[in-house]
Amino acid sequence: VQLQASGGGLVQAGGSLRLSCAASGSSSRINVMGWYRQAPGKQREFVATITRAGGINYADSVKARFTISRDNAKNTVDLQMNSLKAGDTAVYYCGAGPYSGTTYWGKGTLVTVSS
Repeated sequence: VQLQASGGGLVQAGGSLRLSCAASGSSSRINVMGWYRQAPGKQREFVATITRAGGINYADSVKARFTISRDNAKNTVDLQMNSLKAGDTAVYYCGAGPYSGTTYWGKGTLVTVSS
């Protein structure tokens, strides 16, 4: 399974960005897809995940600001990020797995929020 993320960039605080991730290869094996992020000097952290059936989880820090969505037919997962804060600055990674965890990782896409 290969994951290709896109959509990062530079945005002012309070602005919005949309990240997209497309899975290819043996994507029928995938149950959960999601997003993780790693800020400078910090460990990678969970942002949001969505299962094939539509079950969604968010990190508390992004609830009510970020929305994850998925298109099972296209094997894509998107992350709509609104009301961005400087603390959201990080490299965002798309992840996927056959069960509840993350087995496959894409290359990250940088999101920079200027204050």
